[in-house]
Amino acid sequence: MSKLTQRQLGRSHISVPPLTFGGNVFGWTVDQNNAFSLLDALVDRGLNFIDTADCYSRWAEGNQGGESETIIGNWLKKTANRDKIILATKVGMDMGEGRSGLSGKYIRQAIDASLRRLQTDYVDLYQAHCDDPHTPLLETLETFDALIAEGKVRIIGASNYTAERLTQALKISENQGLARYETLQPEYNLYDRSRYEGELEAVAKNNGLAVINYYSLASGFLSGKYRHAEDAAKSKRGQGVVEKYLNPRGLRILAALDAVAQAHNASPTQVALAWQIARPGITAPIVSATSVSQLDELVKATRLTLSDQQIALLAQASAG
Repeated sequence: MSKLTQRQLGRSHISVPPLTFGGNVFGWTVDQNNAFSLLDALVDRGLNFIDTADCYSRWAEGNQGGESETIIGNWLKKTANRDKIILATKVGMDMGEGRSGLSGKYIRQAIDASLRRLQTDYVDLYQAHCDDPHTPLLETLETFDALIAEGKVRIIGASNYTAERLTQALKISENQGLARYETLQPEYNLYDRSRYEGELEAVAKNNGLAVINYYSLASGFLSGKYRHAEDAAKSKRGQGVVEKYLNPRGLRILAALDAVAQAHNASPTQVALAWQIARPGITAPIVSATSVSQLDELVKATRLTLSDQQIALLAQASAG
C-alpha cells in the first residue's frame, strides 16, 4: 500500500498522515481483541497517528477512565510497535475523586498514570484537554515544558481553548522561553463550522499550529446514516444526532455530499473528510472505526481529491 502524504505538527519535527485515529472507541464500542486488530491495521495502512485521553472511556457503564490507554498499552507491549506510531493523549478532564484540571501537581500525576497505562516512557503529543480557568497559564506551561525536558513528552497541544486564551498561552510561552502549544484540537466539520472558523482559525494559522479536529463526521451524521427520524434507532447516540443535525440545513449538506460522492464513486463519509483535508490549516481530522472494513473506507478519503467547484458547493451548502 502506498505511503500516505505526511503533514507536520506545528513547528515540530513530527509528521503525521492526513487523518488521526480517535482512540475513544477502545474500551467502549471496541473491545481489546478488536482494538488489537484495528491497531495492527492502522500501522499496516499508514494511519499511525493515534489520539486518546486519560478519561476515555469513563462515560461507558462500568468504566473508570483509562480504558483506552490501557488497551493501547497492552497492544504496544504485545507488538513492540512503539516506534511505529505517533501517540497523543490528553489531560484535564474530570477523572473523578478530584482528579481534573491543569495544575502543575496534577499534570505530573496524570502523565505518570498515562505512561503506566500506555506502557511507554513518553508520548509524542500531550494535550490540555480543556482550559482550566482556575490555574494560571504560566503554571501549566512551565509544567509541560519540564515534562518535555525530562523526555516524557515530545510536544504539547491545546484542545477546546478559546481564541483569546490560546493567544495568551502562546504569548506566555514566547515571552518566558517555554515550550508552546504546537497543535489545536477543536470541534470542526461541515455542519459545525462557526466555533472554529473565524478567530480561532486565525490564531492557529497565524502561529503555524497543526489542527487535528474532532467530531469530523458530526457524530456520524455526515456519513449519511441518519436521514429520517426513525434512523435514531441505528446507534446509541442516534437520538442526539437526529435531534441536532436532522434539519433543513443538515439535509442540504447531505444532498451536496451525495452529489459529490456520486461524481467520484465515493461515500459521503469520504467526501466529508476530503473536504476537511483540503481546507488550508486543517492537518489531520480525527476519525474512528470499529472494524477494519470501516477503517479501509476512511483510508480512501486520503486519496480523494475534490475540485474547487466541489469544495465550493459543499461550503455553500453548509453555510449558515
